[in-house]
Amino acid sequence: MSVNFDVLAEPRSDTGKGASRRLRRQGLIPAIVYGGHQEPQMISLRHNMILRHLEHESFYSHVLNLKIGDLEAPVVLKDLQRHPAKPFILHADFMRVSQDEKLRMVVPLHFLNVEKSPGVKAGGNASHTMTEIEISCLPKDLPEYIGLDIAAMEVGDIIHLSEIPLPEGVSLAHAPDPDEPVVVMHAAHAGAETEGEETEGGAA
Repeated sequence: MSVNFDVLAEPRSDTGKGASRRLRRQGLIPAIVYGGHQEPQMISLRHNMILRHLEHESFYSHVLNLKIGDLEAPVVLKDLQRHPAKPFILHADFMRVSQDEKLRMVVPLHFLNVEKSPGVKAGGNASHTMTEIEISCLPKDLPEYIGLDIAAMEVGDIIHLSEIPLPEGVSLAHAPDPDEPVVVMHAAHAGAETEGEETEGGAA
């Protein structure tokens, strides 16, 4: 089910590290919104509100409704700076979107029907070499994720980047190697079972 996100913000005029520290002490996140053929605007956001939104995976790949006072604008989250050791958001970048201009966004991959695949049933392991891809599309076509059904994968099968089924209106934004593997079905490793048998025999 699609979720609509309202992001409440306030304009700010103070810049610099000192001003950012003061905002963070007040439970606020310094942020910026740019694009849309308008000047960049400095804003601040409630830290707790953003944390709640970030609990939803779709917040990262969704057109958000940014409210700055009485003004509203459709935006997407383009960058998030986190504290390296603490669960704090240090800064956020939002980009305004236009309905008639394509976006470049990174969206997650969801691997579907893993348990149903013959390879997994045979004891194999589906190894994901990618968990997200960069796509290009109009805002109205932006998917929250790309589903990749691997129900038919046998041991030894590989699904490549060029084989990912994309929704209508969506294309890969950057694919230097279309044959790059996305998921590989590996055979079960016999080493673990052999080692277990040797250990059991030795203990006996």
